[in-house]
Amino acid sequence: MELFRPVSIGTLKLDGNLFLAPVAGYTDRSFRSLCAEQGACFSFTELVSAEALCRNFGRYGIYPEDFTRSRGVPSECPDAENKKKREIHSSAVSLIRRGEKEKRYAIQLFAGESESIYKAVCLLSSMRPDAIDINAGCPVQKVVKNGAGSALMKNPSKLGKVVEEAVRASDECLGGIPVTIKIRSGWDSKSLNYDECARIAVEAGASMISLHPRTRTQGYGGKSDWSYIANLVTRLPVPVTGSGDLYSPEDAQHMLTETGCAAVMFARGAIGNPFIFSQTRSLLQTGSCEEASFSARIETALRHLEMLSADIGERTACLEMRKQFCAYTKGMKGGAALREKAVHAGTIEEYRKITFEYQELI
Repeated sequence: MELFRPVSIGTLKLDGNLFLAPVAGYTDRSFRSLCAEQGACFSFTELVSAEALCRNFGRYGIYPEDFTRSRGVPSECPDAENKKKREIHSSAVSLIRRGEKEKRYAIQLFAGESESIYKAVCLLSSMRPDAIDINAGCPVQKVVKNGAGSALMKNPSKLGKVVEEAVRASDECLGGIPVTIKIRSGWDSKSLNYDECARIAVEAGASMISLHPRTRTQGYGGKSDWSYIANLVTRLPVPVTGSGDLYSPEDAQHMLTETGCAAVMFARGAIGNPFIFSQTRSLLQTGSCEEASFSARIETALRHLEMLSADIGERTACLEMRKQFCAYTKGMKGGAALREKAVHAGTIEEYRKITFEYQELI
């Protein structure tokens, strides 16, 4: 069987099986667009709090349809008196709006209660996502303390109810687009219940299961156990997507071969490296791939900055881009000196000057 192949997620038909995972603080819509340009077949927004979505929209009178009117701040937002409204708008745009190059994307939500998921999904109709993804894997304390993220795996029946309510909201308000879910292998090594949670999620209506085979207590340390992915593939009637320790095209090739999963989901391996999608497709289809050049990496980083600036403003974008720029330049000759200067850049022009001077030296 071809390793690069189409995937069907419920009614959603995708041309390929190379996905971009949701990564908090990194997969803004600008970066997702760049990954799509490089061949990502499906991408997921950063995780978004369902409760915060409902609370802020209600409190400040901002609704998703406002985001479709322009790329900037809604015209009805006056200056100083609505500063908070503008901030929320800008933040929400970069989180849940489709990227310019994204053909297929999912909005990922997290919540500890099914009522919040239902209300949040119903608010998203004007965004026209291709799927809604439920986060049941995030290990971060501020998420799990409210019963969301990987904490849902401690209560499989609640997890099933969250999926069920998301499906109901999708059917009623979004035209029945697929609902998917991302899980971990369990809370800890003594409670590996990924198979039970996956089964319950599918019974509740989930059209795809994405598995990061680490426990919550592992966080992002240790090694992911791909055998759990292979196990799910044999048990479920829906596509299984594999995640965890995918840092190169070769890693993706091995996961597809070893587990039989329908798709692979790049997370940390794609940060600062959107080229991993075109490289992986090349490897899977031709048997070889080429590294991205220095100039391509720098040019893409600067494009990322410009696109992000258009969404959230130059000053904020330059601050946000510092960590992204470090990722883009990782492993470069002399990259440490370049990063040392970049973390102090406050304008797009300063970023350009720093990279130009660096290119002159190498």
